[in-house]
Order: sequence, then structure tokens, then C-alpha cells
Amino acid sequence: MHQGGCFCGAVRYLVTAEPFNSTLCHCTMCRRASGAPCVAWFSVPRAGLHFTAGSLAYYASSAGVQRGFCAGCGTQVTFEDARCPGELDVTTASLDDPELVPPGDHTYMQSHLRWLQLADTLPRYLRTRGESVRDIPS
Repeated sequence: MHQGGCFCGAVRYLVTAEPFNSTLCHCTMCRRASGAPCVAWFSVPRAGLHFTAGSLAYYASSAGVQRGFCAGCGTQVTFEDARCPGELDVTTASLDDPELVPPGDHTYMQSHLRWLQLADTLPRYLRTRGESVRDIPS
């Protein structure tokens, strides 16, 4: 089990399922929503995320997509895509111990900021991991 929450502590959650699809997403939308060069995410079945304090506000960032965040401090906590109704993504850095769920790859490298030098050897996908891995410079 993993615990986490927002910056101000108003929203707290418990992950009771095994995380999967842990990634560093470099898409433009994640960058704009977070104000960061990339965002670390992991996926869980919807039934595997339980809020123990507070609740999220939601922003529909594109068709079929909503991002859950704390209305008090603005911390982004979840990403939900209607194309994957049985799962949701959680921001890895909102975990109390993000070291426990390291990224397994990089997604949306087509939007990667070139000034962010990547020194890891994780697989890199131009867009989603359903597409082939490409030799993408760090």
C-alpha cells in the first residue's frame, strides 16, 4: 500500500492496488498543468485508489480527459481518460514516498524539452508505449 496527498494536506489518499505503467510523461498538456518539464505518473485500477481526507476538484483538459487536483493548493493528483475507464493515473510525486514507484519509461518524447538532459537508460516512446520504441536522443 502507498499513501499520498496534496501539498497543503487537505487531500489524502491510499493506494491499495499494485501500481503499473509508471512513466515520466513529457507531453505539452502535462507540462502546462504542472508547470514542470515532465510529470511522473503511475496507473492503478480505479478501485485501488481511496481518498482518506478531502476530495478533488476536476478540470477537463481535453475531450474525455479530466485532471483531479486539490482546490486549495492546486496539487495535481489524478488523470482520468475515458478511453481507459477501468484505470486512473496518479502523480508519483504526490506519494509520501515517491521512491517506491520509480518510472519505467518516458512517454511523449516528441514533446521533450531539449534542455532537459536525460541520463537514464529507460525506454523512450515518441508518444504512447503502444507505439514502437525509437532511438531518441536525450
